[in-house]
Amino acid sequence: MIQAAGRQVCICPEPQTALSADAGAEPADATGTRRPRSAGVNPGRGGSHRDNSPIGVRPTARTRHGERRDRRRSCEPQPDGAAALPGGTPEHGRPGRSTARGRAFNAHVRGTDGLLRVLRQQGQRGTCRLAEVEVPSMQESSPIPELRHRQLQQLITGLDDGVVLVGFDRVILWANERALALHGVKHLDELGSTIEEYRKRFQLTYRNKQPVHREDFPIERAMKGETPRAVTIEVSPVHQPDNPWTHTIRCFVIYDEAGDPEYMVLVIDDETGRFEAEDRFESAFNANPAPALICRLSDLRYVRVNRGFLEMTGFSRDDVVGRSAVELDVFAGSADRDAAVRNLHEGRTVPQTEADLRVANGAGKRVIVAGQPIEISDERCMLFTFADLEPRRRAERALEASEERFAKAFGLSPVASWIWDAADFRFIEANTALVRLTGYAKEQIVGRTPLDLRLWADPLEQRKLGALLEGEGSISGADIRIRVRDGSPVDCLLSAETIDLDGRKCVLCVMQDITERKRSEAELMTAIETVMSETSWFSRTIVEKLAALRSATQHAPSAAGTECLTEKELGVLKLVCEGLSDAEIAERLRLSRHTVRNHLSSVFRKIGVKRRGAAMVWARERGVAGSAAQ
Repeated sequence: MIQAAGRQVCICPEPQTALSADAGAEPADATGTRRPRSAGVNPGRGGSHRDNSPIGVRPTARTRHGERRDRRRSCEPQPDGAAALPGGTPEHGRPGRSTARGRAFNAHVRGTDGLLRVLRQQGQRGTCRLAEVEVPSMQESSPIPELRHRQLQQLITGLDDGVVLVGFDRVILWANERALALHGVKHLDELGSTIEEYRKRFQLTYRNKQPVHREDFPIERAMKGETPRAVTIEVSPVHQPDNPWTHTIRCFVIYDEAGDPEYMVLVIDDETGRFEAEDRFESAFNANPAPALICRLSDLRYVRVNRGFLEMTGFSRDDVVGRSAVELDVFAGSADRDAAVRNLHEGRTVPQTEADLRVANGAGKRVIVAGQPIEISDERCMLFTFADLEPRRRAERALEASEERFAKAFGLSPVASWIWDAADFRFIEANTALVRLTGYAKEQIVGRTPLDLRLWADPLEQRKLGALLEGEGSISGADIRIRVRDGSPVDCLLSAETIDLDGRKCVLCVMQDITERKRSEAELMTAIETVMSETSWFSRTIVEKLAALRSATQHAPSAAGTECLTEKELGVLKLVCEGLSDAEIAERLRLSRHTVRNHLSSVFRKIGVKRRGAAMVWARERGVAGSAAQ
C-alpha cells in the first residue's frame, strides 16, 4: 500500500494479493499488545556503498544541497508482523555485513510518488494491478517511511519486467529478481557495481549488430536532461556473445517533492521471444513461394515483399517497398473493390477476391488476393497473399480448345461413335454416324440404354461387353451383331475405352459396320470351294494358294483333328491331297470305288466339310500331305 496525493494505492503483481491498507500500523505481539517499531531514520544517499546498511542497497554519494549525509541505520530485526521481503536479500541489493532478512531498498521517501508513477505505467502495460481508495493525505496519516519502502520493494520484486535502480553517480543501487534473470545472473554484483562495469561485462548491440555507444544508452541520455525513448537492444555476456537476449529498455527519472532528480529507474522488458518469432516469420515470409506483400496501416505503404511476388510481377524490391497502396493497387478490377479498400483502412480481414494486378511490363495479371491483419514490431500491418490465376486461365483455355477439337472430331467422324455412362450403359452423347447407322434420332438415343432400344441381336451381348470392360478397361475389335430400327441385322466391330468425364466414369465407343465385308467374304468362300470341288487338274502349288486364300477368309476353322479319322480314312484323305481320283485311290489301296466313296463321306462328315477341295484345305492346315507328282 503506497500513500500518495491523498490516496492509498494497492499495486499488486499478479497473482499476489494487495497489501493491507493498515500496513503502516505497528504490529502486535502474541498478547495483542502493540509493540513499538524499531527505531529508524529516513534513509538518504550519503555514505559508502560498502557500509553496513541493513537495507542492502548502495546509497548515492550526491545530496540535494551538495553535502554528504550519513544515511546508515542500525541493523535491527524485522518486527514479527512485517511481511517477508523477497527483494531484500543480498543478491538483490548491495550486500552489507548484516544478514537480516526483510530489508527495504534505500530510496528517499520523497521519491515514492515518482516511483509510483513508473509502477502505474507498468500496471497499464499489464504487469501489475492498481487499485485506489481515498485515504487522508500524507500530512494527515504520516505512515512510517521504512514500511512504505518495504512494501514498494515487494511490489517491484514481483513485477514481470526487470527493474534496476541507478544513482546519478552511475552506481547500480538495486535490481529485482526479474532484472537479474534477464541477464542470466543471480546476484547484483554480477551485473557490476556501476554502469561502466555493466558495459564491460555485457555486450550491447542493436538488432543490426551495431554497438550501442555510451552516449546513446538511456541512462546517459537521462543524465543529460534529455527525455530518453525506449530502445531495443541485444544483450549478451561478453564471453557468450552468440545467444543474446533482446531487451526493450525504458528509463525514468524519479524526483523528490521539491522537484529535484533523485535516482533513475531502468525498466527492462524481455522481447527475446517476440523477436525470435518475428525472425521466424521473416524467414518463412521470404522463403514462401506464394506471392506476398506487407502493408503498414499507419500510412498504407508497403514495407515488405517476398521473392514470390517479385517473380510473379517482374518488379524489383525497390519498385515495391516504400510505395503506397494507391500507387500499387492490389484491388484493381475487383468486383468487391470498395469493400476491400474499406476493410484495409479499418484494419480488418480482406476476404479473397479476384483482381487485375498491374505487373512490371504494364500488363494486367489476374490474381486472387486476400488480406490478414498482423503486427510487426508493434506496428499494425496487413499481410496480402496472392494466387496467380494466369496458369489456371491458360489451362482452362487449353482445355476448352481441346474439348472443342474433340467435339468436332467426334461429331464429324464417319465411324459410329458414342459415350456411355459406365454404370448402366446409358447413352450420354452420340454422333451423326451412329444416328445414320441405327436409324434412331439423336434425341431417341441420348438418355436411353441399348436394351431400351433393343439394339443387341443377342441380349447377353451387353453383359459380355461389361465383363470385358470391368476386367481389362478396354475392348478392341469385338465382333458383334446389332439390330437397327427396321429390325435388320448389322455386323460390326466394336472398340471401347473407359474415360473420365467431369469426374464421371464413362465409356467412349466406336463401331464399324462390316456387314458388306462379311457378305463379300462369304461369296468369295463359295467361289473358292466351287473351284476346288474338282482339283485333279490343279497343280499342288495352285491348290495350296487357294487353300491359303480360303484360310484367310475363315475366322473359325474346325477344331477337329486327324485323331478323329481311322487309318483307312486318313489314307484316303492323303491320296485326295495328292490329287488322285476315286478310281486311282481304289486302285492304289486295292479297294472298290464304292468303298472309297464311303470313306470320303465319313471324312467329310467328321471334319465338317462338304466338298473335296475343302477337305484338301483342312488336311493341309493340319499337316496332312501326300507325295503326288506335280
